Amino acid sequence: QVQMVESGGGLVQAGGSLRLSCVASGRTFSNYAMGWFRQAPGKEREFVAAINWSGGTTYYADSVKGRFTISRDNAKNTVYLQMNSLKPEDTAVYYCAAKRGVATMLDTLYDYWGQGTQVTVSS
Repeated sequence: QVQMVESGGGLVQAGGSLRLSCVASGRTFSNYAMGWFRQAPGKEREFVAAINWSGGTTYYADSVKGRFTISRDNAKNTVYLQMNSLKPEDTAVYYCAAKRGVATMLDTLYDYWGQGTQVTVSS
């Protein structure tokens, strides 16, 4: 089992920045690829970003490319999502997720999920 707790969400004006953190516990963090997903009200959960175990490979949704950066610190069992130039359409609950093996954009392949943190971007 891997337990994960997200933090860093909040209310921000359009154009602002937030940094989300996800702290994992329970298993060897560096064995897991990590992903960030989000779900807006009335919409399906969507992929945001993913990172492999070493941090050497990252993937981004087209909608966030160039604005968001995923990173990880295996010594701290933490994955981050730096979000810049936020837009109202970024408003959602953001979830981190973990899986063994390679990073992927497919949410169904992730085994462990956090409970989410709310991000609200006002216009």
